Amino acid sequence: MSQETSTNTPLTVVLVHGAFADASSWTGVIQRLQACGVQVTAPANPLRGISIDSAYIASVIDQISGPVLAVGHSYGGAVISNAASMKKNVVGLVFVAAFAPDEGERLGAVTSGSKDSVLNSALVPRRYPTGNGAETAVEFAIDPAKIHDAFGADLPVELAAIVGATQRPVAELAFSEPNGRPAWKTLPSWAVVATADKAAGTDVVRSMAERAGATITEVDGSHVIMISQPQIVADVILSAVGHTTPNQHSSGPQGRNHDYGENPYPHVRTTQILQQQDGTI
Repeated sequence: MSQETSTNTPLTVVLVHGAFADASSWTGVIQRLQACGVQVTAPANPLRGISIDSAYIASVIDQISGPVLAVGHSYGGAVISNAASMKKNVVGLVFVAAFAPDEGERLGAVTSGSKDSVLNSALVPRRYPTGNGAETAVEFAIDPAKIHDAFGADLPVELAAIVGATQRPVAELAFSEPNGRPAWKTLPSWAVVATADKAAGTDVVRSMAERAGATITEVDGSHVIMISQPQIVADVILSAVGHTTPNQHSSGPQGRNHDYGENPYPHVRTTQILQQQDGTI
């Protein structure tokens, strides 16, 4: 399928979930985007490692004929940035409590320096078959007894228990494999930073978003902000849709750190907008 975008083809929002989750984590966001007439798809992220997962999501994007706004939560942020660098029809990125690693960075090394994350203390190692004879590899799940505190402290306890029961383990390769060339270096980006993120770590997420030159929206909430506050996340995505849909720009080409003007969703608290002025940031 062609990777070229067309102004006659509607933009599609591709929502990529992170580790320990599945596509249903986007349910509240999907409902709100569809109510606004936005075309949405939320594929399953394999959670088997950066190279495998990025290649799979890139294949999903490749089969969408029109422009794509890629949205990633948590580990899904690394996946969309890697995947989008392979595809010409991606017009923007949205990082939701998400990692935005640079080339060569390993998420395990990055998160080990976080002062906000407590996730490592909640992880339980498991093993899964690789398909190569009797060989197995390591994957991680979150201890259900710790998932409320470490993953979704702003969720009702009963809902956090469901998240713990339905979680999908993530391969250790997701944390140890080096990331490839990031798409955020060439595409406009937005980021939702949860101020009480104890999984990815607010400090790590914020610093990565700043480095990516993203338009940053800070929200009081946990790592699973798209579940606890789907309206705010949907508003940020809708803002990105408005700025990346063909013929919606006031002037200038698409690209990183362009001035997108006033926030069309003023009730969303935007804390930093990096803009390009006279060729410098």
